[in-house]
Amino acid sequence: MDPEDNHRYWADRTEEFSPEYYAQIGPNEVSETLASVLGHYVEEDAAILEVGCSSGRHLAHLLDHGFENLTGIDINDESFDVMAEYFPAVADAGEFHTGPIEELLPTFDDAAFDVVYSVETLQHVHPENTDVFEDLARVTGDLLVTAENEGNSPRRGREGAEVSCVRDDFPLYHRNWKEVFSELGLAQLLCEPGKRDTVRVFRTL
Repeated sequence: MDPEDNHRYWADRTEEFSPEYYAQIGPNEVSETLASVLGHYVEEDAAILEVGCSSGRHLAHLLDHGFENLTGIDINDESFDVMAEYFPAVADAGEFHTGPIEELLPTFDDAAFDVVYSVETLQHVHPENTDVFEDLARVTGDLLVTAENEGNSPRRGREGAEVSCVRDDFPLYHRNWKEVFSELGLAQLLCEPGKRDTVRVFRTL
């Protein structure tokens, strides 16, 4: 799958893994971890960006915990119609942008957000588009949080495998996120393996 096909796949996604699919599931343990991490490290007025926010289930959980300065990016333009239906308070409170993160992140100023986070989004970035990780670090003013699928082995990784296909459908690229963002000048504060994803918290230096 080349970068254009990769974008098109997620922009047109319906049924499983679509915005409505995630809206119906609602907040989960990752949502709870995000709220706990942000509650510990930043104030409630922190400017927060979710990269790949879909219909906003994690943002909804943050809003319920007092965080109101919310921004979201998603490539699927149905995300925000679904958000308005399932999470109207988030749709009213936040600012949202439709498009690939590779195109939208460069439009934000340096350190534009106190917190930037992604949940199972960066793992789908095509190898030809990894420059976007530099922009993620650039727009982060304080904390960068990743919640990505790093595998289910005791070491949470897939050693020797750079990519796998989920249900023979779409690619999932395996990366060492500590290494990726440490090389971009961030320090890892926390690593919390969960049932499905590993949450990592980085701080700008």
